[in-house]
Amino acid sequence: MSATSGWSRGLLAAFVVAALADLGSLIAGADPGHMIAKPLLMPLLAAYAAVRGAPRLLVVALLFGWGGDVFLLADADWAFLVGMASFAAGHVCYLLLFGRDSRTSRTSKVLGAGYAVALLTTVALLWPDLPAELRIPVAGYSLLLTAMAWRASGLGLYAGLGGALFLLSDTLIATGVAEWPQLPAPDFWIMLTYAAAQYLLVTGVLGRRQEAPAAPSAYHQGRTTGTTV
Repeated sequence: MSATSGWSRGLLAAFVVAALADLGSLIAGADPGHMIAKPLLMPLLAAYAAVRGAPRLLVVALLFGWGGDVFLLADADWAFLVGMASFAAGHVCYLLLFGRDSRTSRTSKVLGAGYAVALLTTVALLWPDLPAELRIPVAGYSLLLTAMAWRASGLGLYAGLGGALFLLSDTLIATGVAEWPQLPAPDFWIMLTYAAAQYLLVTGVLGRRQEAPAAPSAYHQGRTTGTTV
């Protein structure tokens, strides 16, 4: 086993341990455990991705997710807005990253229409119950998140599922802000879907990167075709 492989496995294992610790803390109602474990998730996943040779935009997207995680731990309106802005920046990074892969042009228009209907329906239902100062930011963020989820589907099953789970996770947050009835232990379900979403997005991007064939050089093309370059 190479040193790089060892590091990547160790970092992934640490991410899984931190995720389990966070989820266990939420089930047990142990706030200190959640406060410690949650900020560890994205740095560990970003380090794992970096060691695996991930594109820089993927690492930056995860670090913006870490910023969002940290700010959302604070119980203040301004922190919620800053955290949402940090996540939004991460989604922009994802969209830029997906835009570099020509294969994401294969995204299903039917799926896109479904996401559009889900976006409009969710925003319309939430709108009256959201605080007035959050309505426009939540609507704009939801549009960006939905676009990311749809574009992620073009990278294959893992990334597509990751985008969908990210959308579900943030929808659960929005319903809490709107003070809708919640599932038991709502933060557990939010973090479960969020951690799984980010991991699946990383897995999808790394897998797609490994599938991409290396482009032959101009010199090699000339040698194989018998032409000079």
